[in-house]
Amino acid sequence: MKRSDDLLAGLDDIDWAALGHAYGSAEDVPGQLRTVCGSDEEARESAFRSLFGNIFHQGTRYSASPYAVPFLARIAAAGTAGARADALLLLTRLAIDWHDEYDLPLGIDTAAWRAAAINPEESLRWYDEQLAAETNERRLRSLHEGRAYCEAGHPVDAREGALRSYDAVRAQLPVLLELLDDRDPEIRAKTAYLLGWFPEEADATLLPLLACLDVEREPVCVATVLVSVGLIADHDPDGRLRYHLEHEHPLPRWAAATALTRLLVTYPAATPGLPSAEGIAAELAAFGAGPAPESATAHHDGDLHSYTVRSLLHLMGAAEKPDGILLEIVRALPRIQKTGVVPRPLAVRVQNLLEALFQPADTAPVFVELSLGRRELLRVLAELLTAADFQPMPFGSDLHEWFTQYGLPGTRPALRAYVGLSTEGEDPSDPPLRPLGTIPQPLIPPPLTEPSPTTKGPFPGRQPRSGALHPRFISESGRLSSGRTH
Repeated sequence: MKRSDDLLAGLDDIDWAALGHAYGSAEDVPGQLRTVCGSDEEARESAFRSLFGNIFHQGTRYSASPYAVPFLARIAAAGTAGARADALLLLTRLAIDWHDEYDLPLGIDTAAWRAAAINPEESLRWYDEQLAAETNERRLRSLHEGRAYCEAGHPVDAREGALRSYDAVRAQLPVLLELLDDRDPEIRAKTAYLLGWFPEEADATLLPLLACLDVEREPVCVATVLVSVGLIADHDPDGRLRYHLEHEHPLPRWAAATALTRLLVTYPAATPGLPSAEGIAAELAAFGAGPAPESATAHHDGDLHSYTVRSLLHLMGAAEKPDGILLEIVRALPRIQKTGVVPRPLAVRVQNLLEALFQPADTAPVFVELSLGRRELLRVLAELLTAADFQPMPFGSDLHEWFTQYGLPGTRPALRAYVGLSTEGEDPSDPPLRPLGTIPQPLIPPPLTEPSPTTKGPFPGRQPRSGALHPRFISESGRLSSGRTH
């Protein structure tokens, strides 16, 4: 471990008070970073909680976020034992928040992300155009506040703000690469996971990942490296992925099949010699039919059955007999697990499946005329889904809307009747589909937000700030920052 002075060299050269985070001025960040480097474990954990809540607030990044990255990278590389893994996790979140849920299994599309991000110059031009045309005094005040916020260096487009942090972490990869050789398997696994989200750096990271693969023996580390190789490579390097289909442990076998899925789907003409879609699907199906492993990679927050279902869904398009793969998907669905990131993952997978397998329709297709795989899918969903899953958000998963847009029954009792299951004990009116106006709606900032009466300067009190005033602002929760690849 290095002395904290070495880890935090240059910390006081930054004007943190002029930078912002979720709760206003970032002047408290230096103290939190110093505490992270200290020996008091309880205080260190508290400081990390603060950093996870201010420079990374529910997925949003702020002007202070990229400035913290170099210090966190040093802490990850040479900080106290208790701080290193947390620093790596925070670096990962600052770079890509929870992209697993919307960028797997095909990987992050950084080109689309960069194209979608609105740079500050464009935002300032928009403000100037609006100010020149606006006559309403309240809107003028809002526009002036927004322009001042943007001109001060704060991101007003969440995609652009997130990209600043992503690129800051990208700049630290030469330091972080050395952690693939760390003595701690947790550090090696977290590092390998992070590297899979930087395809633009594949020329620099692929060989170190393969070198790690040659000597790594811990199954979670091996599996994490394999998935990352598959996410950044455009080929199977020297057949390494195929080789691990024969690994003695099921987790690396799953990871090799997962990596090969991405290559087969993304580069079908550039990867001769890969196993067939059916061959890869067989390994994924074997994993999907079994229980969750005791130790898993970090992908999908550990819900590897969700990852498996999504990989199998993509393989259907490359298979000669896609219905056979769909039946394997059906067998995996009961194994999907709730996570801290996605509380209703089965409902999300249902949305993926309906979108891929059915066409919009006003009336239900004749059940017996559906393919065997589709019939089995609907039967299993009629068993697994609860009445609440069909409730509108935020009380349920809004599956009523998803099913009915494809002409399918939009309640659990109706779905069970459609597939031929008993409806005894089912309430035909359950769930009560309330009119939208009666459902408490989440608070979403309007495109133009009036300043709070308590606002002084660019930071409105200690409330989490949600970006500022640009009508093209899309929060990270909108899942558009890198281009969706469901």
